[in-house]
Amino acid sequence: MTTPENAIKGTPFAKAYFPPTRLAVSGLFLLNGMFAGAWAPKIPEFAGRLSLSESGLGLMIMCFGIGSLVLMPVAGILIAHYGTMRIVKGAAVLFLSTMLLLSVTTTVPLGALAVFLFGGLMGAMDVAMNGNAVEVERSMRRAIMSSCHAFWSLGAFLGAATGGVLIEMIGVMGHAVLLTVLGVVMLAFLWPFVLHDAPHPSEERAKVRLPMTPLPWLIGLMALFSMVPEGAILDWGALYMRDELGASLAVSGLAFGAFSLTMATMRFAGDHVRDRFGAVKTLRFCTVMAMVGMVISGMAPNAFVAVLGFAICGIGISNMVPIAFSAAGNLPGFAQGVALSVATVMGYSGALFAPSVIGFIAEHTGFSIIFTLLPALFVVVLLLSHHAVHADVRERL
Repeated sequence: MTTPENAIKGTPFAKAYFPPTRLAVSGLFLLNGMFAGAWAPKIPEFAGRLSLSESGLGLMIMCFGIGSLVLMPVAGILIAHYGTMRIVKGAAVLFLSTMLLLSVTTTVPLGALAVFLFGGLMGAMDVAMNGNAVEVERSMRRAIMSSCHAFWSLGAFLGAATGGVLIEMIGVMGHAVLLTVLGVVMLAFLWPFVLHDAPHPSEERAKVRLPMTPLPWLIGLMALFSMVPEGAILDWGALYMRDELGASLAVSGLAFGAFSLTMATMRFAGDHVRDRFGAVKTLRFCTVMAMVGMVISGMAPNAFVAVLGFAICGIGISNMVPIAFSAAGNLPGFAQGVALSVATVMGYSGALFAPSVIGFIAEHTGFSIIFTLLPALFVVVLLLSHHAVHADVRERL
C-alpha cells in the first residue's frame, strides 16, 4: 500500500530538491549546531567547577579557537586523501564524545584539553560537512549551502534554548548524556545516507599542501571579512545598545536576536536566490545590504533604529559565507579539502579572534564608530566578488 510519505518521496519534486544525501548533510549541520548551542549554557557551570576567573575562562575559551584552527587544516588534508564522507563520519563520532568529556573534567589541564578537543573536532566536522555539502551541490546541480548553514543556526538555537532548562531539570551530566544519546541516534539515522565521494582524479594528483597561488587565499579573505562583523555583533552588539544607546536589558538582546532571525530566514531562501541570479550577483546584493545595515546601526540615534540596522545586516551577511565556502570547495585545480579548509580557517578565525581586538579598540573609541567603519571590510568583499563565480556549479557539471 502506498503511504502519503512514500508518495511524496517518489515525486519528481522530492527527488530533485530533497534527495536523501541533501537531507543527510543538512542533518549533520543541525547536529553540529545543536552541540555548539548546548555549550553556551554549560559555560557558567564549567567555570565554577574549575574555579576559573573571568580571565581564566577567557583563556580557556581561547583553547576552543586554537583547537579549531589546528584541526580544521588536518581535516582538509584528510579530505583530499579520503573524500568528505569518511572524514565527516569519523569527526562526528569523535565529536559526540566531547560533551561528556566537558561535563566530567575537574582540573584546569583536563578542562583545557576538553575544550581544545571540543573546538577542534567541531571545526574538523565543520570542514568535512561543508565539503560534503559541496559534493551534494555538484550531484544536484543546484545550491544547497545556504540552507545547510540555516540548519546549523537552527540547531544552535535549539541547543542553546533547551540547554539551560535541561541542566536545571536533570543536571549537568544528565544533560550531557541525553544530548550524546540523541546525537548518536541522529548520526545512526543519517549514516547510510551521507553522500559517498572519493577524491577527484585531479585532487589525487595534486600535492596536499597549502596552496601557493592566491585564489584560495582571496576567497578565504572574503570569508574572513564576512565573518568579522558577524562576530562583532554577536559579542558586542548588546553592550553597544546598552552603554551607548541607553537600551534596556531586554531591548539590548534584540541586537543579535534581530540579526540572527533575519540571517536564518534568508539562509533558507538563499539557495533559490543564488540558483536564479547566480553567486556573483547574490553576493554583491548581500554585501551591499550588509554595508547599509551596519552603517545604520553604527549611526543610529536610538536603540530601535539600531535593531533595524542589525536586522538588515543579517539579511546581507546571511549568504556571504555560504557562497564563499561553495566557491572554495569548487575551485578547479585545487584539492577540495585543502582549499575549503583555507576558507574555513580564515573565516572562523575572524569570528573567534577579531571580536577581542574590536573590544580593545572600542575601549578608546566606542562601539558606534566601530560599527560605522566595519563596512570597509565589505568593500574588499565587493572587490573580490567576481571570484564567487566558482560557487555556480550547475553549468560545470
